[in-house]
Amino acid sequence: MTSSPNIISRKGPDLRRVFPVPAQPAPRNRLAAAAPWLVAACIVGYALFAGGYPATVVGFALIYAIFVSGLNIFMGLTAQVSFGQSAFAAVGGYASAILTTQYDWGWLPAMVAGIAAALAAAFAIGYPTLRLKGHYLSMATLAIGLIAHEIAVEWESVTMGYLGISGIPPIDIAGYELAGDRAILIMLSLCVAATVFAVSRIRSSRLGRAFAGLAGSEDAARALGIDVARYKLVSFLLAASFASFSGSLFVHVVGYVSPEVFSLHMVILSFTMLYVGGIGTVAGPVIGALVVSALPETFRAFRDYQDLAYGTALILLLIFAPRGLAGLFAALDRKPSSDRGKGGTAP
Repeated sequence: MTSSPNIISRKGPDLRRVFPVPAQPAPRNRLAAAAPWLVAACIVGYALFAGGYPATVVGFALIYAIFVSGLNIFMGLTAQVSFGQSAFAAVGGYASAILTTQYDWGWLPAMVAGIAAALAAAFAIGYPTLRLKGHYLSMATLAIGLIAHEIAVEWESVTMGYLGISGIPPIDIAGYELAGDRAILIMLSLCVAATVFAVSRIRSSRLGRAFAGLAGSEDAARALGIDVARYKLVSFLLAASFASFSGSLFVHVVGYVSPEVFSLHMVILSFTMLYVGGIGTVAGPVIGALVVSALPETFRAFRDYQDLAYGTALILLLIFAPRGLAGLFAALDRKPSSDRGKGGTAP
């Protein structure tokens, strides 16, 4: 028996043949693919024009977009489950806060140190933990997040407990301090654009095709020569690095950090953003973070019924857009073409 040289070689499986990159969309499909980005651009553009409170809300949404993009690598591209990503955001946030306020580090070296610490923690935790599967992995990652939150509360000599750390300096570039709402919003938009570009490149690379193999079937991926444990760990490390990056951005934008920031609420909110936006898509985390952050402000006029209206809107979104908002535009675009295939000819 011989193996096909197109699939398996001495260098390993040809993932480009096994998990090919999707073809370039047709002109009509390009509009559907661009629709989520147009919606996101309109929301950010309005906040940039209005300034003040809308700019603050959208700024926080963009920080969450970076966090959820990292979570999407692990959950969407690799089809694993993690409830503990808030732990790595806490590592990055507290590293930046402590190093800049107590040791007079610059914001950039402190941020890099925070990402390095988060990667080290993710490697130490992920190497044994990622051997678990299914519900066992979910429970293990949930415990990681709860333990990190408890450490932030109890280690008062370092984290100041519930009092938190204040006086964290804002980000400055070439001596210019980004303190205004619009300046911060532009900076965060550029950070999100860089994150989206990185995730897009990862998805279309050999690494992304290996992640797709794991998402499809770990046994099939292992049969093709993919090192399942290694690629799961790499996906976990990438998610941790984006989480740490978002945590550092948060503390420098707000100027304050406390354990409540990285509580279980952060995990629940990030899951909501991921599924509303579209898990496994590049645009999903961005549009999901913006929409979920804007909905409570939209329903603020309902006052006592604000939470009811917000919950109802989320349920309706998940019912009518089960693949998320990013998938909804693609589904609406495919519907006319399928109708043309059943009868008649395309114009």
